[in-house]
Amino acid sequence: MAYRTSPADLEGMPPGVPHIIGNEAAERFSFYGMKAVLAVFMANYLHYMDDRVGTAMSSAEATENVHIFNAFVYLTPFLGAFLSDILLGKYRTIILLSIVYCAGHAALALMGTSGSSAWWMFAGLGLIALGSGGIKPCVSAHVGDQFGSKNAHLLPRIFNWFYFSINIGAAVSMVLTPWLLEWYGPHWAFGVPGVLMAIATVVFWMGRHRFIHVPPAGLRFFKEMFAEGGILVLLKLVPLYLFVAVFWALFDQTGSTWIFQAQDMDREFLGHNWLPSQIQSINSVFVLTFIPIFTYVIYPLVGRVWKLTPLRKIGLGLFVMAGSFALVALVQQWIDGGQRPNIGWQVMAYALLTAAEIMVSIVALEFAYTQAPKTMKSLVMCFYLGAVSVGNFLVAGINHYIQIPSAAQEQLDQAIEGLPADWRDSPRSVALAGHDGLTGTDDDFMAQLEEGTLVELELPKSAAFDTLLRRLRDLTADGEPLPTPEDFAEEIGESAGEDPWGNPIRYELLNSRTARLISDGPDGESNTRWDIGYRVSIPEPAPPEEESWADALHPDEPWLERRKRELGVGEESAEAAEDDSPLEEETFVGGQSKMHGAPYFRFFTWLMLGTAIAFIPFALVYRPRTYLQD
Repeated sequence: MAYRTSPADLEGMPPGVPHIIGNEAAERFSFYGMKAVLAVFMANYLHYMDDRVGTAMSSAEATENVHIFNAFVYLTPFLGAFLSDILLGKYRTIILLSIVYCAGHAALALMGTSGSSAWWMFAGLGLIALGSGGIKPCVSAHVGDQFGSKNAHLLPRIFNWFYFSINIGAAVSMVLTPWLLEWYGPHWAFGVPGVLMAIATVVFWMGRHRFIHVPPAGLRFFKEMFAEGGILVLLKLVPLYLFVAVFWALFDQTGSTWIFQAQDMDREFLGHNWLPSQIQSINSVFVLTFIPIFTYVIYPLVGRVWKLTPLRKIGLGLFVMAGSFALVALVQQWIDGGQRPNIGWQVMAYALLTAAEIMVSIVALEFAYTQAPKTMKSLVMCFYLGAVSVGNFLVAGINHYIQIPSAAQEQLDQAIEGLPADWRDSPRSVALAGHDGLTGTDDDFMAQLEEGTLVELELPKSAAFDTLLRRLRDLTADGEPLPTPEDFAEEIGESAGEDPWGNPIRYELLNSRTARLISDGPDGESNTRWDIGYRVSIPEPAPPEEESWADALHPDEPWLERRKRELGVGEESAEAAEDDSPLEEETFVGGQSKMHGAPYFRFFTWLMLGTAIAFIPFALVYRPRTYLQD
């Protein structure tokens, strides 16, 4: 059946608009809901999904994977634009990639049913990145295609609806999906967004006879791309894209490092105990609140004394973003000192971050659009999204660099490589060579395996480590918190003792519930895969019971606790506990991070501040040239 290829002579709203708005609201719910729980799922849930307990991801590794996913989400718009503008047209591209999108959600929902859950996860994320990113440059352009000369004045209204639907869908999903993960597990948490994406696809398909289907340009696309000095315009905007990339490197960490920080905070706020992933929803609420405030109050007031050009707004926003991360770094410093600050401090940081988003993200997108020739509007939007991708690749690269591999895990992988599968079916003890590469020497490690999985690692015997562990157990036996480094130093005297190789043992407090005893290990160097020690933690106390109507909506205990009981995790340690100390102990050989805690957030604060300062000369020398549609 032939579709209409040009707008009808209408003065009112085009008939296909409700389908586009409904599609966008459901699609954004599915995307932000899945993304809201991704970091927590990787670090806390993934290794419990299969029949055999796997190795947990560190927060740095989970952060790296989340930002690689984000990077590809904002890189695939180039593919979507080329498919749409050259081969298929917008409607067919959106339908095709929406099906791919749904397949990605299905893959996530199937984790734990068969095969490796990690492979299901990465396959699902790859399909979602292709589908979600691919339709990005098509949907908003498809909206514009529906309007003709008589109803073009309604475009601002429809884009306001568009933006409102995005933020409402995001806010609701970022509250609901973490709740589903907490109580009903990953299948529901990833399955419900998948159902919403399927609904979004069906709603969009139902509007096929009401839409205007603008045909693809074919090879004419390349001719237009080089018209009007388009390449020079792109080169001129490259510095702006780089500044924006650093902004997004910080902004998108609200879905990774900010969540991990929230886990170590008192999350009672406005009379409710929030899950760590739910705090992100405050950004969408702030966006809907701040936009009219900035548009009708702040911008006009400042404009009376200082002309606010787009570049000046962006520059101010970059400095505000630095302030947001400076506040987060301060909060993390309190956490590193053993305190448990209230989540309200992070809400304040979200307020600054949202203000920066309004001044940088919205303004930079509009500014880049006005600077692009008429034939290159879509391509310039793709390059803007590409800047978001660059920022996320930056965060992923930094988190990859700061990870220190575990020498014990490396040795274990080498020891069991090539052995028959039935070898792993019964408990095993494996001697692992130490730093000298030889077994049978004083620096060997002993690995205890259950079904091929490392359950306990025995370090070389050390009287000093044993003494310090006993002292920590005594100090926490009556429900006391972990001591600060200063208090612990007073308890143990002048020296904390030495490891078997003569290196001093350090006591480091990571947060109010976690500390570690660590030494430089057999190689005598800090921050290497041979650093050894014990990570000790006090279980997080259960939040106070709240009687509310929502109690009947979830089981009596969280899904993760039920899953651990099914797998028998923690039973041995509970049976072996012979004292009153709540301390949980875990040995490690490497596997830590080169940069963590407050120094990590301070690094990005200084990076953002330097970027904001460097933006000033760019804004002074840039000469804007505006291209608008006729």
